[in-house]
Amino acid sequence: MGVNASVLAIDAGNSKTDVALIGADGTVLSTARGGGFQPPAVGVETAVDVLGAAVDRALELAGGAAGPVAHVSACLANADLPVEEEQLAAALRARGWGDTVEVRNDTFAILRAGVDEPRGVAVVCGAGINCVGMVPDGRTARFPAIGRISGDWGGGAGLAEEAMWFAARAEDGRGGPTELARTLPAHFGLGSMYALIEALHLGRIEFERRHELAPVLFATAAAGDPVAGSLVERLAEEVVAMASVALGRL
Repeated sequence: MGVNASVLAIDAGNSKTDVALIGADGTVLSTARGGGFQPPAVGVETAVDVLGAAVDRALELAGGAAGPVAHVSACLANADLPVEEEQLAAALRARGWGDTVEVRNDTFAILRAGVDEPRGVAVVCGAGINCVGMVPDGRTARFPAIGRISGDWGGGAGLAEEAMWFAARAEDGRGGPTELARTLPAHFGLGSMYALIEALHLGRIEFERRHELAPVLFATAAAGDPVAGSLVERLAEEVVAMASVALGRL
């Protein structure tokens, strides 16, 4: 895969993928960025194709070469269960990118980036929310982290949904007032929640773009809106709860 490449490192989230070719001495030979990794939405093979496009770009930047790297280390969003890690590892092995392949959930990448040994707790809060804890003897604390059915609350998708719920009810009178009823549709250049709901429902705004509303929620909270502020506070509580439980298990 690269004359001097030893490791292909992949960090794939819901919204973007970063890959790097690493030399045997730790030198970064090339990096590339690709699209989001969403096997539940598009299927495993199509999702791995997204990784492949980024890998090809990294190869091009490194000058290209024949043969696999020694090892592929892939930390992937949506690899939430051990059985999913195994399935995705098999899919990556089939691409022939490396002699050996290891797939872990993307929370392990955060943990690795933040500590000098496998001892600590990491929480990811991107499109979704997840947490992992690990200690040197190999024990880990994990959560299924596949949405409300596994007890999760938060992440960009969840925050956007909650914010829209409060904003819609504020506009039509079923709920109390909140500036979210103005700031959420304004982000897309629209004048009302009704217009935003219609645009999302009819596909005039891609449904995936709802993640863009999370920063709007935070800005509205920072401006003093109590409803937006309560959602941000709840998210903080969820992060603390996951980390505390992981610490307790270990």
